[in-house]
Amino acid sequence: MDVLLRYRGRTVTQADVAVVAELIARHPDASRRVLSQQLCAAWQWVQPNGTPCDLVCRGLMLALHRAGHIVLPPRRAAPPNPLAIRRAPTPVEVPEEPLHAHLRALGPLTIQQVRRTPAEALVIGLLARYHYLGYVQPVGEHLKYLVTVGDRPLACFAWSSAPLHLGPRDRYLGWSGTARQQNLRLVAYQSRFLILPWVQVPHLASHLLGRMARQLSADWERVYAHPIYFTETFVDPSRYRGTCYRAANWTYLGMTSGRGKDAPTRAPTRPPKMVFGYPLVADFQRRLCAVG
Repeated sequence: MDVLLRYRGRTVTQADVAVVAELIARHPDASRRVLSQQLCAAWQWVQPNGTPCDLVCRGLMLALHRAGHIVLPPRRAAPPNPLAIRRAPTPVEVPEEPLHAHLRALGPLTIQQVRRTPAEALVIGLLARYHYLGYVQPVGEHLKYLVTVGDRPLACFAWSSAPLHLGPRDRYLGWSGTARQQNLRLVAYQSRFLILPWVQVPHLASHLLGRMARQLSADWERVYAHPIYFTETFVDPSRYRGTCYRAANWTYLGMTSGRGKDAPTRAPTRPPKMVFGYPLVADFQRRLCAVG
């Protein structure tokens, strides 16, 4: 097989390039967007939920163009990149009345998945205002949750796609590079967990983590058409000890290197974090290490 390029997990051969070149020749007046949409259809290149991989396909075609394998038509427009330029979260106002109670005295707690609902803006606003890291829009698959008692917000979660390389997790799972590439989408990263600062309820954090473990995979499958088998998160040891994660039976996996994904050298560029993981199915290692 004559491999010319590997892009975002897809291997591109000379025969693939011939298909792209023929597509461009048949549609000389088509825009790059239209060409990528037609190529996705021709290759049946879709996400697990059936959505065409249009943006990734456009990036692949641009890589082939820059490498001299194809000639794309001139770019017709340069719309602003929504991932690079985002509006600041809308400020939110919620009552900051102190809540001191025992967990059993709170009453029924509701954990609502709010991605693509009107309540998503509230979660974004709460995280931006009250979480010490603020809010950063996730890239790729992600879900957000709002925890309430009655109409009163208590806590928020944000989950997103897992980082590609994470040494403590990769060693714990024992998966190969190929298995990681195929199955990383079955791992979710908890990027934010916020209990509002005026809420003082012992054991609430570990209780919510347990509730999330029973709910997350089904919610993810409804939105993205695939389950989640393993979850992970980072804890800053300068601020926290990971007590609620340990209480909820999460496993300490080790420390990050502190280099981050874009570090130019092997020297740390940020403080190392503790990594915790939690499986959502008993045979998570078998499923995540399988290569199909």
